[in-house]
Amino acid sequence: MDDAVQHDETMPFRSGFVTLVGRPNAGKSTLINAVIGKKVAITSNTVQTTRHRFRAVLTRPGFQLVMVDTPGLHKPHDALGEELNTSALKALEDVDVVAMLVDASKPIGTGDEWVAEHVRSAKAKRILVITKIDLATPEEIEKQKLAAEGLADWDGIVEVSAQTGENVEAFVGLAESFLPEGPQWFPADMDTDQSLEVIIAEFIREKILREFREEIPHAIGVATEELEYVRAKDMYRIFAIVYVERDSQKGMIIGKKGAAIKQVGTQAREDLEQLLGCKVFLDLTVKVKKNWRRDLNQIRRFGYGEGI
Repeated sequence: MDDAVQHDETMPFRSGFVTLVGRPNAGKSTLINAVIGKKVAITSNTVQTTRHRFRAVLTRPGFQLVMVDTPGLHKPHDALGEELNTSALKALEDVDVVAMLVDASKPIGTGDEWVAEHVRSAKAKRILVITKIDLATPEEIEKQKLAAEGLADWDGIVEVSAQTGENVEAFVGLAESFLPEGPQWFPADMDTDQSLEVIIAEFIREKILREFREEIPHAIGVATEELEYVRAKDMYRIFAIVYVERDSQKGMIIGKKGAAIKQVGTQAREDLEQLLGCKVFLDLTVKVKKNWRRDLNQIRRFGYGEGI
């Protein structure tokens, strides 16, 4: 075990699973990145940014906190949306803590009430997390907190800003306080249970979401087809396919003379080189797979929702 996470054997070790739930864009993935201290989950302002239910692991002396990131709960419009909701709701089962995130900068609505209904039925400790407090005034935060307190019986409440880092450690401390004694489930140096292929595909999809905003993001699926480390050059060769649903979307993603896909590739490569610690050759191909969001088999081939 790494020296930074050495544990006093005379003290009990505690470990457990904390599921983060909330409406889309409540800040789940951003909070996870802030807790881990580096980027393990992609973020954007687009609904359905998170499509994989995955675990992020924080190991410190005396405890291991396993956070389960989930797709935002929302009213589904297709098979993809239904699968993402199923994935998020399944993540409420057999965990030690459920943390419901509520955006301090947006009024509580029927979406929050629907999420809270499922949180109330969870057999776990319940934490209310008021997020994005850097975007709201103290008066707005207090008003939101009072409104959110009525959504469920909470075992703890914390207000955080994942962007500035304010109270991120307070969230960790609160979640840790509810962990039972247990084993170290994952290696101390493990940050996430996502495969490298999935992380690469997600980093690419994030750049597309940010580049194209609301134009075609939900129609995008990304798959890592080939991943090879070339030891002689200390370089990864990565081949990935970007799937869209229509020819018009393919033209938009590629752009005039390939400019748009080149921009996406450049941005993704910078992130991947930081992640992998070496040079990256990234080849992106754009293909049309008509109506894939309505095809449950294809959704699961991409690993979205419950995945494969």
